[in-house]
Amino acid sequence: MMKTDRIWPLLAALAVLSGCTSTRTQLADQAYDLMQYQRAERLYEKVLAHQEDRTVRARLADAYRRHNAWEQALEHYRILHTAHPLSGDTALHFGEVLRVSGEQDEAADMFLRVLEQTPENGYAMDLFGSTQGYGSFYVDSARFFVNRITIPGVSTAIAGIPYRNGLLFAGEKDADKRNGNPWNGHSFLDLYHTTSKTEVTWLPAVPIPGTVNGIYHEGPAALSPDGRTLYFTRSNYAQRKLLKDERNTSQLMLFRARMDSTGAWGDLHAFAYNGDHWSTGHPALSSDGRTLYFASDRPGGLGGSDIWRCRDNGTGWSEPENLGPTVNTPGNEVFPTVNGNTLHFASTGHLNMGGLDIFETQENDGQWSEPINLKAPINTPQDDFFFMMDSTGKAGFLSSDRDGSDQIYAFTLYEPMFDLVGFTLDDEGNFLPDVAVTLTHLGTGEDDSTLSGPGGLFSFKLKPNSDYTLRGSREDMLSVSRMVSTKGLTSRDTINTPLHMTRLRLGEAIAINNIYYDYDSWDIRLDAAMELDKIASLFMENPRMSFELGSHTDSRGGDLYNLVLSDARANAAVNYLIQRGVDPDRITAKGHGEERLVNGCGNGVHCSEEEHQANRRTEFTVTNVASMADSNGRP
Repeated sequence: MMKTDRIWPLLAALAVLSGCTSTRTQLADQAYDLMQYQRAERLYEKVLAHQEDRTVRARLADAYRRHNAWEQALEHYRILHTAHPLSGDTALHFGEVLRVSGEQDEAADMFLRVLEQTPENGYAMDLFGSTQGYGSFYVDSARFFVNRITIPGVSTAIAGIPYRNGLLFAGEKDADKRNGNPWNGHSFLDLYHTTSKTEVTWLPAVPIPGTVNGIYHEGPAALSPDGRTLYFTRSNYAQRKLLKDERNTSQLMLFRARMDSTGAWGDLHAFAYNGDHWSTGHPALSSDGRTLYFASDRPGGLGGSDIWRCRDNGTGWSEPENLGPTVNTPGNEVFPTVNGNTLHFASTGHLNMGGLDIFETQENDGQWSEPINLKAPINTPQDDFFFMMDSTGKAGFLSSDRDGSDQIYAFTLYEPMFDLVGFTLDDEGNFLPDVAVTLTHLGTGEDDSTLSGPGGLFSFKLKPNSDYTLRGSREDMLSVSRMVSTKGLTSRDTINTPLHMTRLRLGEAIAINNIYYDYDSWDIRLDAAMELDKIASLFMENPRMSFELGSHTDSRGGDLYNLVLSDARANAAVNYLIQRGVDPDRITAKGHGEERLVNGCGNGVHCSEEEHQANRRTEFTVTNVASMADSNGRP
């Protein structure tokens, strides 16, 4: 038989195989474009089983990434990168998958590749920053205890909010491939209710009554303060038809429902600012119900999905307002929740651990504070979102796919404890024992007192988010106090606070640092005012003592003139202290002129301006110490 007789059947088989591959690729691309990622993955895998195709593998990797199949996504991105180094968005997505998979160094390298090509890419810069000092996300991770809750009757659960002594949440059930969500094979989201049976077990999920749940997605949701109005996210559909735009994308919509007299939800109305070309959803309400927050990729944002808000103007909701670049990034900001005066939201931007992380921010005078990452164990390298606290502010629920699927987790906050440790020292740096040290909580007025030990050591326990005054006193020392605060501190810490005390010496002048005057002037300079404020506090902390404030000049000018000038300076300082609250009966002024120079810059001696200024000073002297009986107004 001729050689060509064997070649033609082989060529025909290859043609058939090529046709099958081409058809599978087209079908896979269609499924990918329809966001039917699991179907697309199966078809792409079959294509790659017969021949290598870089475009097909890139789409397969991206499909796995989009529905959080991190292990499979990582495998295919590695194959792509090994064959030919990645760049652009594909490199960025590979970096995201590496970061979620715990490969922080490799992820940093990938983000740097993107930044070398596009230095202006703020999202890549945020992601690169998140890989640096990654261990800081795990500092004080014992602050929260996080535990998954299991709700019978649903396979996934997210976005739990308090409702009827339990939780209202969005959940999915298992479904067959014909009726399920092509994204992940589950049913579409519906809104359910469950209540706690014990501390760790929950009753089976029950769909909320009424007409809210339909054949496509419903949820997450937010309740009005009176519990009778429900705002919820819904797929854009009419009757049984899912509506899509020209890109074959079905957008999310925001709806409102009301509870009737039977407890069922109905009277559905669409939000005025929904759009056929952008998604609007994930509602959250302020505590008074007059501000509606939501997530949307509508025009005018900073990239991806942003957090927006509308205000109740009495006749409806105002035009949507973007929360701005402090909150929103080129990444995705979603799932806002309001807990007291704090806005929590999830973001793929900012400095985060991977996927979506939960952040918190507060608004003050129209400005949002820099978002704070709640760190581990609230956040993980996977998606963590929808953070809702209970009325105590010390517990609540969050949503996460940290265990491989979206679930609700209960958390308990253990407030950080703080230790204050200090030493009492005299003005020569020696440790002072037996100093009475008193800590006063400025919020409650409660006092806690102790005596410093032989080495001057003292310690106290501090509460979180609190302001204190710390005061030290001893009979032979001038009393002193300092402010101490734990506000803004979220991690357990030891605060070191030394108390430097000045020994009491009747009639001996004590120099006040930096109380200087301009030449030929007695005006209180700004630098002098700062020091006099400290002296005012010192005088008021020692109510049994009387003081003389003495002022001195340099040698330039006549002796009589300098005496008058120094007296004016002393009186100016005394008047300043009286204005700051010092008892005028306990303080006197004395001008000494040029009688007590601190250096050799006398009459006729040539000196620098700095040497002359050293003589233009103010000192104080303790002139009297009243007995305890006198100070208490008793004989």
